Amino acid sequence: MTLFGVVDAAVSNYSTKSTYYSALANPFLVAPIGVKQSQTALTNSGYNTSRIGFRGTEDLGGGLAASFWLEAPISNDDGAKGISDFSRRSTVSLSGGFGEVRLGRDYTPTFWNDTVFDPFGTNGVGTNLFATINSNLSTAVGPGSPVSKTDNYYRASNSIGYFLPPNLGGFYGQIQYALHENTKSSGLPESPSTKGRYIGGRFGYANGPIDVAAAYGQSTAADSVTFDKFSLITGSQDRKISTFNLGASYDFGPVKLFGEVSRVKDKNETGASSSFVNPLTLQSVPYFATTSQSDKYNGYLLGVTVPVGPGLIRASYSTVKFKNGAPLSVEDALLGGNRDASANKLAIGYVHNLSKRTALYATVARIRIKDGQNNPGVMGATTGGSPGYLDAAKNLGWAPRTATGYDIGIRHAF
Repeated sequence: MTLFGVVDAAVSNYSTKSTYYSALANPFLVAPIGVKQSQTALTNSGYNTSRIGFRGTEDLGGGLAASFWLEAPISNDDGAKGISDFSRRSTVSLSGGFGEVRLGRDYTPTFWNDTVFDPFGTNGVGTNLFATINSNLSTAVGPGSPVSKTDNYYRASNSIGYFLPPNLGGFYGQIQYALHENTKSSGLPESPSTKGRYIGGRFGYANGPIDVAAAYGQSTAADSVTFDKFSLITGSQDRKISTFNLGASYDFGPVKLFGEVSRVKDKNETGASSSFVNPLTLQSVPYFATTSQSDKYNGYLLGVTVPVGPGLIRASYSTVKFKNGAPLSVEDALLGGNRDASANKLAIGYVHNLSKRTALYATVARIRIKDGQNNPGVMGATTGGSPGYLDAAKNLGWAPRTATGYDIGIRHAF
């Protein structure tokens, strides 16, 4: 058995700015240019996520091996969280010439591309917008779990995974299916609910300086049906988040380039019972109406790392555009209002390696949001910490505009 871990601590600063975009929302308000919120804190996981774990492998003979991996997050900045759970990863697997079958809580195939092809590895203020906005989306619409609100984006519980063997000339791949584990009731239509289910896969090629991979996954965020006392359907919802991404990196030696494109679709189908009055009979006629809305979050990332002596310069630019899939309202049609939103992020940092296990680092990042009022809960990306944006529901006319952050810290691995 091997004990391993990372202890990472940083002095971090986070700030956000909300701006007033519409005098029509509150014509009596004399608004300032913007409202800024900020925080300076001692944090963890600015370069690598702080963690502690145990892993081991047993040789079963005949080319077979059994292994386990238990990994827990730790908050070394305040000591509040130690080995209280293994929510980062908890798996057991059987491997051989056929590949590996892995059971338990593990990373999703679609998240792997977001982190592998990010120069900052989805850590600290430099984390790319794909990770931030997809995390916001999962938190906002589900499915969530008792373990984490972002489940089925970063990780999936109750998963069954298969990994191709490593001796395929550089080709690699995996598929994953996460059970929803909902209870089935006999005689009840549409039972069981599939909320919480995830299915996805990732396939790529890595050889020498090149690495390229494509991934697809679908998470069931909602799946429900409601009935009246006569067992007639009165409402329904089927919501699925589908993700496709393609990433690549190439190491030229003096510089390593990264790139990724991401396409996310949030499809929400709802139904509700209603009725209308027949003008001939003046009697109420019941019917079941369904609506469908598909919002899209599309973007790309460009990144670079440059070795400088014992150090490494890192930089990335990521952007995400939100396309509102709701039916066009009469007001939008007449006034031509923009219903979409976009965000872009620039991050740059430096890592100075004191040894193979210890490094000093500094990162600074800036986010700019356009038309954030159209989807503040998801597109209101921040660099981390507690500062958020003014709640648009309570503060009419305000929208998320910019966010800035920096990390200055030390990381030690063991």
